[in-house]
Amino acid sequence: MRREFTDRDMEIFNKLAPEAGGNNISSMGHPFPFILRPVSHKFAESAEDFKERLSRLSMEEIEYLADLVMEGTEEIRTLEDEDIDSFFEVVSEKVSAEKVEALKNKLGIF
Repeated sequence: MRREFTDRDMEIFNKLAPEAGGNNISSMGHPFPFILRPVSHKFAESAEDFKERLSRLSMEEIEYLADLVMEGTEEIRTLEDEDIDSFFEVVSEKVSAEKVEALKNKLGIF
């Protein structure tokens, strides 16, 4: 099953990677199946850059991404380790430490 970006997904993706110009198509010509993976692998220049990009999002947007991860429609296990840590840090700062623990438990990350 291929995930299609919703309008909300595109809004978030555009905040995270404005240099994509509203385009969520990979260089191979396929729509990105996830929001965070292309930001981590193609747009962010470092772990600090990735975290700064995540920090642009509102609490509601971060919680939405965390909920997508919980339901399995957003993937973070394939991110760089530092980017996974950054995601957890921003979730903890903007949502709650409990949400981070729930994510880690769901993903089997300890």
